[in-house]
Amino acid sequence: MSVVDLSLWEPKTQLGRLVREGKVRSIDEIFANNWLIKEPEIVDILLPGLRQELLNINLVQRQTHAGERNQFQAVVAVGNEDGYVGVGVGKARQVRQAIEKATREAKLNIIPVRRGCGSWKCSCDEPHSVPFIVRGKAGSVDMTLIPAPKGVGLVAGDVAKVVLRLAGVRDVWTKTKGDTRTTLNFAFATFNALRSTYYFRT
Repeated sequence: MSVVDLSLWEPKTQLGRLVREGKVRSIDEIFANNWLIKEPEIVDILLPGLRQELLNINLVQRQTHAGERNQFQAVVAVGNEDGYVGVGVGKARQVRQAIEKATREAKLNIIPVRRGCGSWKCSCDEPHSVPFIVRGKAGSVDMTLIPAPKGVGLVAGDVAKVVLRLAGVRDVWTKTKGDTRTTLNFAFATFNALRSTYYFRT
């Protein structure tokens, strides 16, 4: 992942200016204040060890008055493998541009993930799994993450494994419903389940 050149970056938002001036030094501070990230450079600076993985690239067609228009659709996941993950989708006529758009959106969608040891079979108090059962939905795909003891690994489909690994989850059981062959929905269902680790019902 390339490092942001502060001399070339001109922030367009108040949060971006605060980050560049060094007044905001932690991404945790952003989420604690419920600020909205609108510039991917903010994530590049505050999470320098971010990794990205291409989940899927697909050719899509759209019917226009001039005929069919072909574009590439890319799905990208980013994460620091230590409690932060994001998923994004991008479309463009060129593969590289589609991947860049998807990566940018994934950074803007980045979320904190609460980890723990919610399995009654383990109780090690280390953040290697999810703290409790969480559920996420996207399209027809319904994903449930179940806490697992140490050593189980990621019992999930290939797409979900990538998202979970980038989030820093090492052991988990999963239960899915729907068409998991649709990479986009499968990735976002997993992402939404991880987002639910910070959701409480009142």
